[in-house]
Amino acid sequence: MKIACNSLVLTLSLLSTSTTVALAAERYSFSPNRSEEIAQIDRPKTPTSQPPRSTPKPAPTSAPKPTPADSPAAIPAQTSEPAPEELARQQKLIEADRLYLGGQFAAAEKLYREAKPPFPNTKSTVDRLRQPVYDVAQLPIPGRVYWRIAQQGLAQKLETKTLIPLKMLVEKYPEFIPGSLQYIQSLKDYKRQPEAIEVLERVTTIVPGEAELAKVRIATLRESEKWLDASLAARQFALINPNHPEAAEFTKIADQNMERYQLHLRAKMRENTAANLLTGVFNYAVTGNFLGLLTGIDSTALLLQGESAVGEKVSERLLTRLQLVEDEQVLNYVREIGNKLAAVAGRKDFKYEFYVVKDENLNAFALPGGKVYINAGAILYTNSEAELAGLLAHELAHAVLSHGFQLATQGNLTSNLAQFIPYGGTVADLIVLKYSRDMERQADILGTRLLATTGYAADGMWNLTVTLEKQERERPGFVWLSSHPVTDERVEYIQNLIERNGYNRYAYEGVERHQQIKARLKQLLEQEKLRQERQEQEERQK
Repeated sequence: MKIACNSLVLTLSLLSTSTTVALAAERYSFSPNRSEEIAQIDRPKTPTSQPPRSTPKPAPTSAPKPTPADSPAAIPAQTSEPAPEELARQQKLIEADRLYLGGQFAAAEKLYREAKPPFPNTKSTVDRLRQPVYDVAQLPIPGRVYWRIAQQGLAQKLETKTLIPLKMLVEKYPEFIPGSLQYIQSLKDYKRQPEAIEVLERVTTIVPGEAELAKVRIATLRESEKWLDASLAARQFALINPNHPEAAEFTKIADQNMERYQLHLRAKMRENTAANLLTGVFNYAVTGNFLGLLTGIDSTALLLQGESAVGEKVSERLLTRLQLVEDEQVLNYVREIGNKLAAVAGRKDFKYEFYVVKDENLNAFALPGGKVYINAGAILYTNSEAELAGLLAHELAHAVLSHGFQLATQGNLTSNLAQFIPYGGTVADLIVLKYSRDMERQADILGTRLLATTGYAADGMWNLTVTLEKQERERPGFVWLSSHPVTDERVEYIQNLIERNGYNRYAYEGVERHQQIKARLKQLLEQEKLRQERQEQEERQK
């Protein structure tokens, strides 16, 4: 028993940042009946999943004959036919879609299950979504031990003895809300505010519906005078948890913090007018960036107008530079999907617009305020309407959650927008937003909910990420992945989102219509290439 006790003390001591850790064995007078507790210290708790439930039925769509036209990103579309097994699977999905649209959900689910393999079993529990726990008695024995030691440290006012067991507790059991709240408060008490914010970011993505954690996060950001981040955190909670009884209150908190942020901007503009005046001129002279003479004053004025004004300004410039698909059938297809998702996204203050760029690379991005651009390659590479909807839902989520706006406001707006626009190169590299890990998770949470709510198969984005992960290993070059890295952990996280929330992955796939649009778009791009080749040949002959 003495050896086990000393082992726990040593483990706690090794995690301390101080070389004079004061966790001596005599401070822990464990009684003999605690031997089982210490023996089980490293046994993880495995969360449970909920069974799938049905989702709303989407509006019926026309279903012309499919034309296979699979295309890898970053290279021209393949002309080879899919394998016979894949064609048979597609045909089964097409039949399942027809049954689903006809209201025969049980028969449709049977075919969907035959065509789609079950989710893989995963052993990792790192950063999976958890159900909140409030009673320490519901924790596994290791969690109760960490909590008991931390309480002793709090009573004795010992920093190391308090923070180390709390850190271990929150790393293993972030769903234990009292432990997370105590750890965050203790970090703040010991003047470790940045660490407190980091812990809050992680825990709120694992237990996204916990209002008390969200309130502490907002208060902590406000104490650090990060009023914009506090506003966005409040709005993000309301959007991700629209049915929460306090959702309206969080929206109100978001508005209050946004007003405080705008007051800060006005004061900053008055103080720094002269210094900021040269920012845009210098940027244009050095880089030749087409954002041109967007000065520091213009930047602040745009921020004061809000994220829609920022997105509108950038979109105006993009539309003068990009070659866009103008075919109404293709555009209506993308707009129909996008508007269906936007209708349930929760941001009525946005004017949503959807554009298709003439580029066969797989890429998509959303500007602040709801301006969404997808490359033609995003349509060519996806295998179903549900997969394309998953991609659009994810990008819409970034816009709805104000991630692009948040990035643009981290410093001078001009310099941050300038990094999104290349000084040369292809259109596919045009927008590369470096979203944080927590931003990606928030977009996965909201995007997956949008997908399921609109009646699509909830695993549309999961299917796409699995395919991209495999293809990226075999043939690197996906522009979209540079800003949306796909890892085993992220694939598992999306799977857990679906299982935990009971989203229906045996719903509408939209294979037949998508294949028809792919074939039409591929033909349009081939015609465009022939036109450009003829034009180049004529110019050479002159």
